[in-house]
Amino acid sequence: MDQLLTLVGKSPISFQIETPRLKAFICSRFRVMDDQEADESISADIHVQIFDHYGTAFDDGPVTITETEHEVTFSRCDYKLVTSLDYSLAEMYVYDEFALKHALINLYSSWLIYRKRGLLIHSSCVVQDEKAFMFAGPSGAGKSTVAALSLPRPVLSDEATFLYVEDDGKVMVYDSPFRSDMEDPCVLMRSPLSGVHFIIQSMEVKRTPVRSGDGFIELLDKVFYWRHNDLETLKMISLCKQIAEQVPLYHLYFQKNDTFWERIS
Repeated sequence: MDQLLTLVGKSPISFQIETPRLKAFICSRFRVMDDQEADESISADIHVQIFDHYGTAFDDGPVTITETEHEVTFSRCDYKLVTSLDYSLAEMYVYDEFALKHALINLYSSWLIYRKRGLLIHSSCVVQDEKAFMFAGPSGAGKSTVAALSLPRPVLSDEATFLYVEDDGKVMVYDSPFRSDMEDPCVLMRSPLSGVHFIIQSMEVKRTPVRSGDGFIELLDKVFYWRHNDLETLKMISLCKQIAEQVPLYHLYFQKNDTFWERIS
C-alpha cells in the first residue's frame, strides 16, 4: 500500500492507500507533505487505511451506525468506516472517489467534534480582504454557485467548510480538502471567520442580520454529523452555540451574479 502524510488544518493525517486511483484523489485535494516536511518528528493525529472495490454506487440510502466498547462503524452502500472510539485509527472500504470523500468527511467531522476543536459545515467559504465569509444553505441553495461567482477571490471551500476554534476562542476557517467542483487546495491556509450567511436565492439582493439564537438553530442542521452518542451530540451543539454567539450571522438574498458582494463589503 502507498503511504502519504498530509496536513488538514493543524492536523497531520497519515494515509495507507490500496490503489493508484484513490491515491490520486487524495493527492489532488489534500496538502501532501514532501519527504523533507514529513520527517520522523511528525506524529500523525489520525491514521487511515483505505481499501478499494467495496459495495455499490451511492443510492441516496442512509448511514447506519453501530458502536461497541472498542470501535464505531459507519456503513453506507458505497463505504464502510471502522474507527477507534477517539477517531484516531480508521479503516475505510470504499466504492469510488465520491464514497472516499464522504467517508473522510464522516471521520474528520467526528474527530473534530470528539475533541471539541471545530466543525465541518455544509457550506462554501470565500476570502475577501483577508476575512472569511461562509455561505450556508440546504442542498441546491447555491453554495457552490456562490463560490464560483466569487472568483478570483480565494475559495477555502465549496461544499464542506472547516471551522476551527483556536485556544483563544477565535473561529478560523482552514482550507478544506473536502471539495466538490474545485479540486486544487486554496492558496491560503486559513483566514478568520468574519460572517456566516444563510443564503436564499431571490430577485432582490440584500443582507439582513440574524439573531444569534435563531442563527444557532439554522446552523445545527448544516453540520456534517452522524448522531450515535449523546455526549458527542452535546459537544456538537455546544460548538454551534459558541460560533453563533461569536460570529455575525446574516440572511443573504442573492441573484446568480456577484452583486451580493456589494452588500457584504
